[in-house]
Amino acid sequence: MAQRLAKEMRHVGFTDVHIDGVGNVIGRVSTGLAGPKLVFNGHMDHVGIGDRSAWSYDPFGAEVENGILFGRGAVDMKGALAAMIYGAKILIDAGIPFPGDLYVVGVVQEEPAEGLAMRWLVEEEGLRPDYVVLGEPTDLQIHRGQRGRLEMRVTAHGRACHASTPERGENAIYAATRLIFGIELLSRQLTVSDQVLGSGSIAVTQIESAAGSHNVIPDRCTFIIDRRLTLGETEKRALAEIQQIIHRENADTEVVVPEFELTSYTGRRMNGREYYPAWLLSEDHPLVKAGQRAVERALGFRPKLGVWSFSTDGVYTMGEAGIPTIGFGPGEERYAHTADEHILLDDVIRAAQAYAAIALEVLTTQPG
Repeated sequence: MAQRLAKEMRHVGFTDVHIDGVGNVIGRVSTGLAGPKLVFNGHMDHVGIGDRSAWSYDPFGAEVENGILFGRGAVDMKGALAAMIYGAKILIDAGIPFPGDLYVVGVVQEEPAEGLAMRWLVEEEGLRPDYVVLGEPTDLQIHRGQRGRLEMRVTAHGRACHASTPERGENAIYAATRLIFGIELLSRQLTVSDQVLGSGSIAVTQIESAAGSHNVIPDRCTFIIDRRLTLGETEKRALAEIQQIIHRENADTEVVVPEFELTSYTGRRMNGREYYPAWLLSEDHPLVKAGQRAVERALGFRPKLGVWSFSTDGVYTMGEAGIPTIGFGPGEERYAHTADEHILLDDVIRAAQAYAAIALEVLTTQPG
């Protein structure tokens, strides 16, 4: 995928193209005039296909029917990557001497750890943009934020014994069950809410236990919590909520935010933690206004402002680095990660036109 992107960038005339240490594809378009740096961000990876029998089309067949392309990654987000490259081509072919540099970046590892590859790009490769446009699906509207995400791993400890005499031990599953019930109650009591992003959420998504055999009382039970964070909620606050439940149940339990190591296809390793902050750019921010003007000029309608329900690379660019970030992409968010994922090809073409207009508007007006 990286080689294919780089090949297409070179084919349409990007100023320079290279692949960095972790495998991000970085294409730059410049006319030689000094100015800001604008990054169009899209990720190259995708999730698995799930149950193959649920698909009506070959998940990797790129079959087209009535102008709609079906396949895994069509909307999340190969369609946007194609549109970004050809939006840049529109600028190249037009020969307009715009100031600054437009970068189209195809990043790695967004699905397992959003923001990680962008962190590498900024902090290790030294490419710090002034503005970022994310190509995640927005149905050709402008998005300006999302809730954050925190993963917690909770381990309840017990005491093993033979299952024929359970009273001699302490069943870690039972301890975990009491905690999970407390978390279910907590899910109905989350009080922090943002006018745009809404309220946070909490759910237990995975559970496993450890015992010597099927007739041994387990001495350890671990479960995973998916905590979505709205503005005003922090990692510290979310952890404290779980600690309160543990204290109330008097359980021998520990809770941690998992750390991880991912290895990219280049062999380079990246480390991170399962915490991704919420972010929201104000609706009157100059970058939002510039995006709206550009889309209206290119496509003939004033785009609505919205937010994503899922998480994006904006958790780093805006959430951590404070780089003004908006989203614009072809396709509908609801088809991401689903069977028969698809995208309307006309929308990909329209997105390319809009990306060209967005780049020109942002680089020439240089919104503050």
